[in-house]
Amino acid sequence: MATFLYRLGRFSFRRRRLVALLWVAVLAACAFAAAKAPTAAEDGFSMPGTESQRAFDLLDQRFPGQNSNGADARIVFVAPEGQKVTAGANRAAVEKVVANVAGGPQVKGALNPFDMAGAISKDGRTAYSTISYDVQSIDLTDATTKALEDAAEDGRKAGLTVELGGSALQADAELGGTTELVGIAAAAVVLLITFGSLAAAGLPLLTAIIGVGVGVASIIAIGMSTTTTTLAMMLGLAVGIDYALFIVSRYRTERAEGHDAEEAVARAVGTAGSAVVFAGLTVVIALAGLAVVNIPVLTKMGLAAASTVVIAVLVAMTLLPALLGFFQRAVLPRGSRGSSGSGRRARNPRAGGTDAAGPRLGTRWARFVVRRPLMVLVLGILGLGLVSVPALDLQLGMPGDESQPTSSTKRRAYDALADGFGPGFNGPLTVVIDAKASGDRKGAAARAAKELTGTDGIVAVTPPAFNEAGDTAVLTAVPSTGPSSSDTTDLVRTIRDEAPGLKSETGATMLVTGTTAVNIDVSQKLSDALVPYLALVVGLAFLLLMVVFRSLLVPLKAALGFLLSVAAAFGVIVAVFQWGWLADALGVEQTGPVMSMMPIFLIGVVFGLAMDYEVFLVTRIREAYVHGERPGQAIVTGFRHSARVVAAAAVIMIAVFAGFIGMSDSMIKMMGVGLAAAVFFDAFVVRMTIVPAVLALLGDRAWRLPRWLDRFVPQVDVEGERLGRSGPTAVPTDAAETAPDPVRV
Repeated sequence: MATFLYRLGRFSFRRRRLVALLWVAVLAACAFAAAKAPTAAEDGFSMPGTESQRAFDLLDQRFPGQNSNGADARIVFVAPEGQKVTAGANRAAVEKVVANVAGGPQVKGALNPFDMAGAISKDGRTAYSTISYDVQSIDLTDATTKALEDAAEDGRKAGLTVELGGSALQADAELGGTTELVGIAAAAVVLLITFGSLAAAGLPLLTAIIGVGVGVASIIAIGMSTTTTTLAMMLGLAVGIDYALFIVSRYRTERAEGHDAEEAVARAVGTAGSAVVFAGLTVVIALAGLAVVNIPVLTKMGLAAASTVVIAVLVAMTLLPALLGFFQRAVLPRGSRGSSGSGRRARNPRAGGTDAAGPRLGTRWARFVVRRPLMVLVLGILGLGLVSVPALDLQLGMPGDESQPTSSTKRRAYDALADGFGPGFNGPLTVVIDAKASGDRKGAAARAAKELTGTDGIVAVTPPAFNEAGDTAVLTAVPSTGPSSSDTTDLVRTIRDEAPGLKSETGATMLVTGTTAVNIDVSQKLSDALVPYLALVVGLAFLLLMVVFRSLLVPLKAALGFLLSVAAAFGVIVAVFQWGWLADALGVEQTGPVMSMMPIFLIGVVFGLAMDYEVFLVTRIREAYVHGERPGQAIVTGFRHSARVVAAAAVIMIAVFAGFIGMSDSMIKMMGVGLAAAVFFDAFVVRMTIVPAVLALLGDRAWRLPRWLDRFVPQVDVEGERLGRSGPTAVPTDAAETAPDPVRV
């Protein structure tokens, strides 16, 4: 591995103009293809194998043309205190708003609240109108949404309180744009502080942006929707900066060791590049493993993000060495940019990361851990265990409009409906009766409606509405509790438990769906997939790390440390978003269950990043050990060369993820808090505290592989041991072949 990458890095350095032009051409081609690609349809949130999905499929089959996935909007009207919406002027204003919306583009239907049963509250102050559209929310035009907002504003001018809800309104804040800019700015500051050179700080940013550009453009060009690019953009930027950061740092070290630019680039790619390849593979495994959940949209997001990580690795292996050829001395510290030709340079201890000017903080910390490993290990585990305690109270759910900020019209519409009609009105259940096999179809539907009415927790049931064939009916049941309440979850399970009895008596099948039921099924499916996903990802990564480090104990330690950091991150999430600790400071409007997708996302993303730090840090330690240093000294040497860079990479990650905390959407905010906390715990507590303590306690045993297993595990030489002191002997080194392109350096 190291020899192959050594040659690749050397080739990219020598043919830097060709390599750079090829990447520019690839980026241009992908951008052109993305620009010409038709707008992709919105990814439907299908969940094969769930009752909610079976009900949706049945509705699409038995009610053709209804487009159950079409966008919808709900206009909520509230009369002033002491008045009713049924009063003359208020009623006229409501009907005018509904008429204006009904005449707008893409509208399939607009229901007048005065023509709907149950659309006016008992006190007469609140009413609502339901608007349905022919297309999905992503396909709504600006003219359509503006017509809806303008109609609502007309109602406000008439003296009513008018709020909007439903899927037709896009989220108030979306991932992308400003968040990425904040992350890039934070990364630039950290890189500049770390390297002390504009060129050294700029190259990781430039290559990461090019990699993300190629990846995202490719995703759009092949027809994936923009929703799949969110994770790809976030991870592509993060790992792209990290991978380039480690290679540039190793290049500077190799130059300080006395190698010329070409040799330093080749060695940096051969050693640090090997770690980048295996770190990238762990991220790809974690992301591709999302397919285990069997939710198509998650599978697409995972594969799209994995492809962007692969591109980031390719960019780091080829484009970065080429760019280093153009900035051979510009990326070096100021004090080491003296004249040098193709020969050896004078060793610069400071640039190489030695302790000539006094040991750095990373070196001093490593020496402290090596002297007191047991105490450090116990304190680290106890600290993470204490932070993890709130995770024992983890409750999963799918937050809805109730978690939106109070400044959002969707949140105000939610509150108005809850006040006027009860909390369960925001989460009605759609009950589908498949009576095709029943001898008395209307009787079966009536029996189902009667049972639903008598079920504890249901406050209202609409009459059955049959399709044209008369073999399928739809009812709406309104719970007494809100959509995210555990009581509502129990109610859905109770109704589903009653379905077999209805079928045995009438031959009709009863299915429960709707947004609330879908969210419940999502939560259950994600919970069921968590253990298989963990087993797959951790198991494959264990095998990969066993090959990298030729050890059983090091991969085992890496996996256990990851579980500690994830548990601590969930402890923070529960404390903030369920218990309300620091909720005001972080702008959390409403506490409640943790988003169901959060465990899968957190495990997948953090596992990949955690293994990045593991590979980069421990590879440097093993490299020192393989070259003859004692176990304790190898830990110190590894920290001297990599601790500062790993810390910088972690700070960049934390800054990127922390940028999401300022977003108004609660789910995005939760992702920001969880990912930032997980990276902090994993990088600084697990990888830079617990890992060296464990390695110090294990000593030589950490790097041993059973003899019977050693025969089967391939030698990949991540540490570059085969490179020797002068590179592979097969690499030509005569002056004619090694002469670089004439570039002013």
